[in-house]
Amino acid sequence: MIELRTVDVLQYLKPLREGGSLPAIVQADDDFLYVIKFRGAGQGKKALTAELIGGLLAQAIGLKVPELVFMNLDDSFSKTEPDQEIQDLLRFSVGLNLGLHYLTGSITYDPLVSLADSNSASKVVLLDSIIMNIDRTAKNTNLLNWNSELWLIDHGASLYFHHNWKTWESYLDKTFPKVSEHVLLSKATELTKAAEEIKSSITEETIEAIVSQIPDEWLEDESTEYTSTEIRSFYKKILIARLNNIDSLVKEAEDAR
Repeated sequence: MIELRTVDVLQYLKPLREGGSLPAIVQADDDFLYVIKFRGAGQGKKALTAELIGGLLAQAIGLKVPELVFMNLDDSFSKTEPDQEIQDLLRFSVGLNLGLHYLTGSITYDPLVSLADSNSASKVVLLDSIIMNIDRTAKNTNLLNWNSELWLIDHGASLYFHHNWKTWESYLDKTFPKVSEHVLLSKATELTKAAEEIKSSITEETIEAIVSQIPDEWLEDESTEYTSTEIRSFYKKILIARLNNIDSLVKEAEDAR
């Protein structure tokens, strides 16, 4: 598992207003462009944690995700931003945020014409069932085609159990009925094979390595009595349990197809 790099934001270039949380294109001190996801946006640090976990799990099973990086944002940007909404977002996002390498020239996935092979589609469907990603529908695919390949973006709506830690244990053995709305379900014709590949790619050690990369400051939660160490262990336990339940997720997806 490769540890994420940390870069500094040098220039705020353009807000992406099609995203409800107002992500933006920025330039970092490594001279690359990134789409930054802000800690000060609607779902806050929990959305960044979901983005991090979902993206790293996708990479672990061989799916393509733009490089993820931690992004330091200082307090200078909000002072020169004329738009009040963006100014507030930048001010509340000072500190460590998350960025995805910007894929110049990529196009939004269109289920009617875009490319997605059956194995990749099957892996994406099962990944989203494991992390309970409710945001991969025909209305909002969160997929790109770039260089004739399928790329995954935006997992911030996943792992929604973390919005109420008192009920986290109830998600250990739940399935994912929302899979019936998945944009790639009709192309996911290799679910059993994909499940075997996922089982061989993601071990408990893989999950441990992924969860260990969540910054402690993202796990600090004033709304709960649980410590960051306890919350980190909850993520690990749920992901391991859901991975162990993948055969039930396969059956549910197959029935939905």
